[in-house]
Amino acid sequence: MSEELRLREGTGLKPALEEYLGDWSARTGIAVETWALPDAPLPSAVVRGVYAVVTEALANVERHSGARHVAIAVTVGDTGLRMTVSDEGVGFSEGTTGRGLAAMKAGFVEIGGTLSINSVLGSGTTLSGVVPKRALRGA
Repeated sequence: MSEELRLREGTGLKPALEEYLGDWSARTGIAVETWALPDAPLPSAVVRGVYAVVTEALANVERHSGARHVAIAVTVGDTGLRMTVSDEGVGFSEGTTGRGLAAMKAGFVEIGGTLSINSVLGSGTTLSGVVPKRALRGA
């Protein structure tokens, strides 16, 4: 299913991600553990931005990591939105760059947030994104 259909007006982040994660896991054979997904309504720009980063992160897991498991959590609380995508794959060396990594960071900047990417060679990769509450109101 195309991103446009998943994110049609009125569709929240939780149902769009649940559908995508199920389809992606079935297609790739990589298990997805979902720790949390937000029920709270979010601005459409934030929904699109977070969705794009999660899907790019999973594309990288599939292409590069060799992981058999990935864990995802997206929460919304008093301080804003927090997102974590973590795998136990091969990881990569510090200083590794690529279009996908740069695009994910830029995607979070566009919605007023920040994204950090931490990887340990041989032990996996974790993406941690934060969108402060003030950015959620202004998006």
